[in-house]
Parts: sequence; structure tokens; C-alpha cells
Amino acid sequence: MNNSMKNINKIILSILLLPVILFSKNYKGAEYRTYESFLYGRFEVSLKTAGKEGMLASFFTYHELGSGGTSEWNEIDIEIMGRYNNSVQFNTITPGQTNHVRSHFVNFDPSTEFHTYAFEWTPDYVAWFIDGQEVYRQTGDHIKTLNRSQKIMMNVWNPAYTNWAGEWSDDILPAFSFYDWVAYYSYKPGTGNYGTSNNFLLQWKDDFDSYDITRWAKATHTWDGNNCDFIRENAVFEGGKLILCLTDAVNIGYTDKKAPVLLWARGNENKIRAFFSEQLEKLSAENLDNYLIPGVTISKAELLADLRTVELSVTSLSPDVSPNLIIKGGIKDRAPVPNSMALVAKIVTVLKPPVFPYKINVGATSSSSGYLKDQGWSSSVDYGNLDGTPGTNQNTILNTNEQFVYQTERYGLVKYFVRLPNNKYNVKLMFAENYFNSVGKRIFDIYVQGKLVIDDLDLYKSAGSRTAFNYICQDVEVVDGLLEIHFASEVEYPLINGIVIEKSSGTSVDLGFEIPLEFKLDQNFPNPFNPTTVISYQLPSDSHMQLKVFDLTGKEIVTLVNEKKTSGKHAVNFNGSGLSSGVYFYQAVNGNTIISRKMIYLK
Repeated sequence: MNNSMKNINKIILSILLLPVILFSKNYKGAEYRTYESFLYGRFEVSLKTAGKEGMLASFFTYHELGSGGTSEWNEIDIEIMGRYNNSVQFNTITPGQTNHVRSHFVNFDPSTEFHTYAFEWTPDYVAWFIDGQEVYRQTGDHIKTLNRSQKIMMNVWNPAYTNWAGEWSDDILPAFSFYDWVAYYSYKPGTGNYGTSNNFLLQWKDDFDSYDITRWAKATHTWDGNNCDFIRENAVFEGGKLILCLTDAVNIGYTDKKAPVLLWARGNENKIRAFFSEQLEKLSAENLDNYLIPGVTISKAELLADLRTVELSVTSLSPDVSPNLIIKGGIKDRAPVPNSMALVAKIVTVLKPPVFPYKINVGATSSSSGYLKDQGWSSSVDYGNLDGTPGTNQNTILNTNEQFVYQTERYGLVKYFVRLPNNKYNVKLMFAENYFNSVGKRIFDIYVQGKLVIDDLDLYKSAGSRTAFNYICQDVEVVDGLLEIHFASEVEYPLINGIVIEKSSGTSVDLGFEIPLEFKLDQNFPNPFNPTTVISYQLPSDSHMQLKVFDLTGKEIVTLVNEKKTSGKHAVNFNGSGLSSGVYFYQAVNGNTIISRKMIYLK
């Protein structure tokens, strides 16, 4: 072959390789998917996620689009966002690429241990399960459009959308999600032996002892909005697990050669929390010899449940001084061959005493009238949102003299955090329905400090359109320097307009909420009780009153009052005979006002 022909071949080879060179991304993820597609059934996985910011791990089914494009979209998701340590995202995506998302609160960290996640897909419903218990269900017309066969898939990747996934940092690499097994049950109503109403029948289970090339493919693609390419080398089988890896472009596969990185350190009163890029080995993380803070005595180092945070007990911190935390080295990660940190230092940000009442105009872009503007949450701020979109309107809002608060909002958010000194607080949550004009269009739940305080909130049903509606959560206890409010959709996106926090003067630890203050529900007396107790309430005017008792699961025990009552003070006896000892809630409803309190029955 002459030199001219060789040069032509080189040019042709370069052209063929050019798309790979131009479009190859800096990060490498992994996706594992079935060749076969499935119509209806129960889909299960045992999974421990990476739990790192800026990325996610998933288990889902997906219909590969044909000539109809997004009009054919059928997808059912379980997505675990690494930025959250107590949330699992469920979603159905229907034709037109329409999302129906719920960020479901869980009382565990998905990255520290394996849990079983599942969903049942039938012509009438999609229901999601965690560790065998149904936790959420979707029904309605949109479910009937999920009628195309779908492949089973799982992947790890880093989205380009920081509002959804969180800020990206190379420090978190590598990241590994572990899949122990996957099972598929076909939908066999009337002839199955598993799942809801025994309507499902096991077809196969893969324990991931090895790569089954007849059932599964390792994907090699990407898309706009995905900051990584999927490569075969990042779907690894080891120790009876499928390990999906997110890496840089050089250190691919299940390999960790990077030592932990100290990402930030925050101080509050006599505690400092140091947060690292990955899970730590306990013995080295709790070795006091590895820490130094000039001028401050460290009495204890404790690795917290997320395995990434070390809490240092120290002498009292001054809010006017930012001490220097020095890691002297020796702290190790949990890699098969552990990597040890070298000497590093980080300035500790100490919480400054907040001014009460602590007012936040959620969705606002500027502070005014004593309310702080909204902002995104990060390690460098004292309050802020995670996820969601701001909105504004010029509606006239009824039942308030603070129009400007209810004319801004944040919808679709998952959490709101506020750093506070450890204490008890009354937290007012402020809402207005500015868009929907009928019942059932927007329904959501709210958790405060991990407790469900508002279940199935329908703002239009509760207050009507363009009307201020406030919940006051009483005596909310902050024990780790952080107030957490979690929003979980039932129908449409959750929203909030404002938050006002004040120190509590009470001594109880129940969560209650009341609006307006003229309507009062007293703590039952005696409490604890056996078997009878008295519940008193006060009405500002003649009005309809409802009083019910519930157990901890939300099951109604009894309706004590459901009729029109005169203004003034009232009392009703409750007899717990026949109930088990434990915690119960009683809830009063008067007009647009709901108040709930806790009581304890001890036999």
C-alpha cells in the first residue's frame, strides 16, 4: 500500500472516530436492561444505593419509543436521589412525557443497607412497596395509558439538572450502587399466589451471581441531560452482587483509589459536624487523635448513621469565631483496600443566633417586611429549599393582611431546611391555592422532623381558592441543629408560600396545628390516661365541630363529635377500654381550622 492510500485510510478512520471523540463525556455510568419487554406484573429489586449528591440510582421499566415519539411514553420509576438520606422517588411517566412524581419519606438511609423495593403494575393501578409494605398507589385515567410493554432497567448516572439532583462535585467519585437480586412476577388475576390479592406469579429471579447474557444487556448510550456515558465496564459482578459504577473516564469499573475528602464542617453550640465525600471506616473516624482544633477541646468523635458525618463534641463555640478543623490524617474509607486521608484543614462555619420570629417568604427573590427571601439549600447557608420551582401571582388573597407572602410560592419542592439551636419551636406553614378551583386537583402530605403532620392536604377543599391557610406545628423539637420539612405529592405538585418559626413556651412534645388562635383544642387530661380522659375545646362562634381519634397508622378509632356546637367551652369524655396501650392522636376540625394533639393510653 502506498503512502497516499495509507493517509486516506487514516483520514477515514479519524472521521469514523470523530463522533466518539467529540461526544464522549467526562464521566462514565452504567445501565443494565432486559432484552425482553413485559406488560403488567410485579417488579422487585434488592438495592443499596451510592447515596451521593448530584447522582441517582434507579430501578424502573421503560417502553422504547417508536415512530410516535413521546406520545408513546410509558415508564414506571423508582429513583433514589443521592442528595437525600430519607427519601425515595416514585414516578409514572405517561404519553406526552407527563410526570406523576412523589418523593416518599422513609425512616432509613437507602445508602447504608439493602432494602427491597417493588412496584405492581396492572391496568387499574400502580402501587409501590418497600420491604414488603405498600407505601403509595396511583390510580386514575393516566394509569390506563400505561399499556405498552416495557423493559426492566436499572442505572446510575449524574443528571445535568442541579435543581433536581443537587450540585455535582468530582470529589464524590467513584460511586457504587449494589443490586443483590431482581425478580419478575407476571400479572395473573385469580390464579397467582403472591402480591396484592395473590394476583401475581413468579416467572424468574436473578441473584446476580454472574452475567446472564441471554436475559440482560449492558447499555452503551447516553442522552441530553445525562452527564455521563453508559459503558459495559461499569456494570460489574462481584460477591454475588451487580455493582453499577459511576466513575471518571480513567478509573472505570469497581475500583476505588481515592481517599475520603472533607467537604464541609458546621458548628452549633457544643457540636461540630464534619461531612465527608464517602462512607468512612468507623474505628479511624472515631479516633480522636485524627482531629485537631486549635483553641478548642474535642471530647468525643462519633460516626453518625449515614457513615459520612462525624460529630465532634467540643467546648462551647463562639458564633463570632470560625475555628479551623484539622484532619491530621489516618481516616479511612470502606473500600475493599481502604484509602487513608492525608493532612487537611477546613474552616468551621458556626451558626449565628437567629432572630425570632424567623420568617421566610418561600418563592420570593428579595427580602421585605421582615421576611427573608427564598434560596437554595447548601452547606454554606442557614436555610433553604431542595428542588422545586418558584412561582408568583397578583391574586387578591383572602383571610390575610400579608398578601405578598401568599403571592409567591415554591411548588414541586421536596424539602425545606432551617438551621436552629436545639430547642422546641412553633412552626407556622403558610399556603394558598392560587391555581385550582375544584377539589382533588392538588393533594399532598407534609412531614416535620420525620413525623407526618398533615395527611392528604387539599388546599381548595380546606380553604377555597386564593385564601390564606396556615398550619401551626406546636412544640417541634430540634435535637440535631436542623429543622426538616418534607413534602410528598399525592396529586399534582406540593407547594408552600411561607414559613414562620418562633420559640415555643410549652413543655409538651406533641405536634399540633391551629388556625385561627381563637379556636382552641386543649391537651387531654389526664395524660397518660387509663381508661378515660377528658378532651376540652373552645369555639369562638356557633359552628360545626368535628372531633375524631386516630391510631399511629392514621386509622380512625372513633368520632366523638360531628355536629354544630355553640360558642364557648366544651368537653367530651373518651374511654380507651378495648384499645392497646400506646400513642393516639385526636383531631378537631372547625371550619378551615385543624388542630391535632397526641395522647398516651397506659393500661
